[in-house]
Amino acid sequence: MCGLAHALAAARRGKRVVVIDRDAQANGASIRNFGFITVTGQQAGECWRRAKRSVEVWLEVAEAAKITILQRGLLMVARRPEARAVIEAFLETDMGAECRLVEPNALDNYGSGLRTGAFAGALYSPHEARVESREAIPQLAAWLSERFQVTFLRETAVRAAAPPKLETSRGAIEAEAIVVCPGDNLATLHADRLAQYGLTRCKLHMMRVRPQAFDERLPAIMSDLGMVRYLGYSELPAAQPLRARLKAEQREHIDAGVHLIAVRSADGTLVVGDSHHYAATPDPFAPTSVDDLILDEYAHVFAG
Repeated sequence: MCGLAHALAAARRGKRVVVIDRDAQANGASIRNFGFITVTGQQAGECWRRAKRSVEVWLEVAEAAKITILQRGLLMVARRPEARAVIEAFLETDMGAECRLVEPNALDNYGSGLRTGAFAGALYSPHEARVESREAIPQLAAWLSERFQVTFLRETAVRAAAPPKLETSRGAIEAEAIVVCPGDNLATLHADRLAQYGLTRCKLHMMRVRPQAFDERLPAIMSDLGMVRYLGYSELPAAQPLRARLKAEQREHIDAGVHLIAVRSADGTLVVGDSHHYAATPDPFAPTSVDDLILDEYAHVFAG
């Protein structure tokens, strides 16, 4: 997705663009993740402003490329009074200007199927959007090719990138500017420079589930655990009491980097996650114990 974003920006400036991909199609995090374009909760400052602009670009492109927006908005439910306090503090920041506090007795206005009687309230944000990423990414690439004549060289390896020349498995390419978007390949191009940032890989657990019923009015759903992961909330002083309580009550979830995101697909299924395990080379296994932690939080938020 990072490469396509740069291709779009360059094409809009009238540049002739070539995208070089070592694979035959997108198969990494861009299509494996939620397709959840998130603003609320991103770190205050430049990160939040970029996220806000990213949603605007996505909506522009989705309309032009006929990419379906499956959901709009976010309900960040507060299962505990401490989580409600984080929401109230967030609403006092500039980031909360267009968001609002929803009382438990008003949550059914956003859709049924949540355990509203167990909540202390919720934050509603209008900013978020959800696409089916495994469909949206190929659609975006096809639109870039058709609309801006962006050239895609698939199954092509880049061996060296030193402007104004790229050395590839198909020969040399000259370019005015080169943008390196390596995904999680941190060892091939400019490895020494990338090493300075202390980057590592992250493995996520996500599931596709089919609930007995799901109200299509519901926006994306998150909960308390997300408030201690997303820096826009977690860096607020009000998050400290919530973090302490979660460590006491849901220590396994915290240790596994678990929080809840639930988003809807067109076929009625939900994509639910996720967890976070960090390593230079994460193992390829997916223990069910981690899935159980995610489903435990899901069961505390969704009824039935």
